[in-house]
Order: sequence, then C-alpha cells, then structure tokens
Amino acid sequence: MASTLQAYGYEETLAASEKVAWRLDDLLGPQHRLDFQKPFLPETLARVRPLDFLSEGEQLRLNQIRGHGYLYMFGLVEEFILPFVLDHCRQGVAENHDRTRAFLQFAGEEAKHIELFRRFRREFEAGFPHPCEVIGPPEAVAEKVLGHHPLAVAITILHIEWMTQRHWVEAVQDDQDLDPRFKNLLKHHWLEEAQHAKLDTLMIQELALGCDSEELDQAVQEYLEIGAFLDQGLAQQVEFDLAALQLTTGRVLKEAEAQRLREIQHQANRWTFLGSGMSHPQFLATLESLKASFRKQLEQVAPAFC
Repeated sequence: MASTLQAYGYEETLAASEKVAWRLDDLLGPQHRLDFQKPFLPETLARVRPLDFLSEGEQLRLNQIRGHGYLYMFGLVEEFILPFVLDHCRQGVAENHDRTRAFLQFAGEEAKHIELFRRFRREFEAGFPHPCEVIGPPEAVAEKVLGHHPLAVAITILHIEWMTQRHWVEAVQDDQDLDPRFKNLLKHHWLEEAQHAKLDTLMIQELALGCDSEELDQAVQEYLEIGAFLDQGLAQQVEFDLAALQLTTGRVLKEAEAQRLREIQHQANRWTFLGSGMSHPQFLATLESLKASFRKQLEQVAPAFC
C-alpha cells in the first residue's frame, strides 16, 4: 500500500530533537548492568527458535551474540553517517540557520551514538564468556560507502533511519521478555533516530534538486550496490557469530546444523538490516517522490532480503 510522503521542516525537527535529548551516563554505567539471563533481541530479528537443534540456553546465547552484533552494526554505519552529515551541513551554512543547527544536532547525536555503542561493547565483553568477532574495520567500510554518489549515500542513510524506527515500533517496544537495559538503549537510540529520518528526507530532497533523470537512476543503482556490499558483510558476520556460539557453548555443530544456522541467520540479518528498511512505507514514499518507477523497482528487490 502506498504511503504519502510526509512534509518536514528544520525548525520543528530541531525542537523535537532537543526535547528528547539524553546523556550517555543515563543509559550505561555501574547502576545499569546487562542481564545475561534474558534475550537482547526480539525473535522477529534474532530468528533463533527455528534452530531446534540448539538447546534453550544455546538459543539464548546466540540471541545475545546477535544483540552484540546488532548494536555494533549501528556503530559501524554511523561511522560513515557522521562525516557525510557534516559535509552536507557545510554546503548551506550561510543560507538557513535552523538548517545548520538541525544538521549539527544530527551529527552530534550520531557521535554520541557511536560512543554509546562502544561503551555497550565494553560492558558486553565484561559480562559475556568469550569475545565475539565483528566485521570491519569501520574506517574501511566508511571509505567504501562514501565513495558512492552523495544521493546514493543519503538514500542508504534514510534506509537505516526508517529501519531503526521499524525495529522499535514493530518488534522491540511491546516485547516484555527482553533485558530492560538493552531495551532501554534501543528506545533512546530510536527517539533520536526518529528526528534523523526527517532530516535525511530533507537532505535527499536537497540533493535530488541538482540531479537529472539519469543521475537519479545512477544514485538508486549505487544504493543497491551499497546494500549488496553490506550483505557480504552480514554473511561474514554470521560466520563470526557461529564461531562465537561454538566457543561460548563448547559445542561443535555438525556440518548440516552449521549450514542451517548460516542460512537462517544470514536471512535474519538480511531482514534486520536490509529488507526492513528497503520495504518501509515512508522510505518507499521518498524514493517514489524522486521517480515513480523507483518504488516498483525496490518492491521487486526487497523480498530477497525478507
């Protein structure tokens, strides 16, 4: 079902962002400890229950490993979002004071999120039995992504912002079984990303003004190329998660079990980071506003990642 593209403004978005602002120390610290007796991710994202060859305890461990990777991935992508937003902000500093303040707030919040996820990783490593390897390094990923057309990068960022909204609203918000501390991190991340989705929509509209039809086509194609690049990383992350699970549980899976885990978990990662953003109604509405054919194009691609 088609969605109407929402109209956003810099002044009201900045005001909303300032209203929901929070401090790092409010979320992580000695009085805020992770509970490793509880899952971190909702099952719709983790998809550990189909792995019926794992015990309940092993499924819980895999859920927590996935939760660790989930927040790491947000930190990873925010490493390229931050410099991109700052570069875009510079282009109109003298034209609109509210615009400048809003984008600087956006960048400052992304920097805060990167530090939040770093602190989370340190706390996770202090409480989890074994280290969990992750893809990267973030600098290399950022360099690869930022080498694309600016509009393609902005579309990728909007995908990530709406993906975040969808995860909280549809999966996390009403799940009462999750660790309260982890859930609280996701809530506060969502609160600020809700404003970022509005600002990135405005960013895309600005960038698209300077593009002809051929350049718009190129930007959407490059967005899909960025998605394919990230998908390769998601497949590698599954291998790291499998290794961490076996190390943590002391159990070596049979080859058939390991292959089933790879297939289910790769598709779970695809939905989490690709399909859920690519198919979000507001994301599709923004792409449709650039060119009507883009919506149909993405609706044809998205099922592979769901």
